[in-house]
Amino acid sequence: MNIAGYIDHTILKPTTTIADIEKLCNESVEYGFAAVCVPPPFVKRAAAILAPTHVKVATVVGFPFGYSATEAKVAETILAIVDGAHEIDMVINLIALRQQDWSYLEKEVRLLVEVCHNKGKLLKVIIESGILTEGEIIACCQKLGPLGIDFMKTSTGYAEKGASVEAVELMRKHLPAGVRIKASGGIRDYAFASALVAAGAERLGCSASVAIVKGEPGHNTTGY
Repeated sequence: MNIAGYIDHTILKPTTTIADIEKLCNESVEYGFAAVCVPPPFVKRAAAILAPTHVKVATVVGFPFGYSATEAKVAETILAIVDGAHEIDMVINLIALRQQDWSYLEKEVRLLVEVCHNKGKLLKVIIESGILTEGEIIACCQKLGPLGIDFMKTSTGYAEKGASVEAVELMRKHLPAGVRIKASGGIRDYAFASALVAAGAERLGCSASVAIVKGEPGHNTTGY
């Protein structure tokens, strides 16, 4: 399996530097990763570096807790697109989820889908599967999946539990066929990465990307 083509090479730590971003982008070109995922202030720089290449630029919105106002998420998304982002990874409002306020969540997702798709960009919706019940994961798939999202994503990488094969399998079972899955959080070796792909993930958010493609033990050094 060419695992590199599934990977969003990621650095989201709050102390990220320009040098970190340049290294991330150069590695993504060298190893053939699908995308980089960078903090919003670095989107413009990453887009400039990667403009001549196949590698896409992703960034995060409402990250990592998801409870930003919808208006703030829309503004973040618009700015990211202006700066050159191809893909938006947005954290849903977990407070609304725990209160089962599906009206709020559906309205928020519809707005973000519209903003992204009007500009030809992709929207990934992060549900933080590691801290949800099975019923909550299924409800996210059934209620948010049909709203036009491009991916449902397992995790931010900042909760106590990240991606799991079981969560990916559950999401694949209950999502519409056209919605892809991105697994992220705690993916540090080839065996786990390939198991997630076998379970149905079509993207992997990783900071240990180079170690994964080399088959070496990985370490979470970039906050993901």
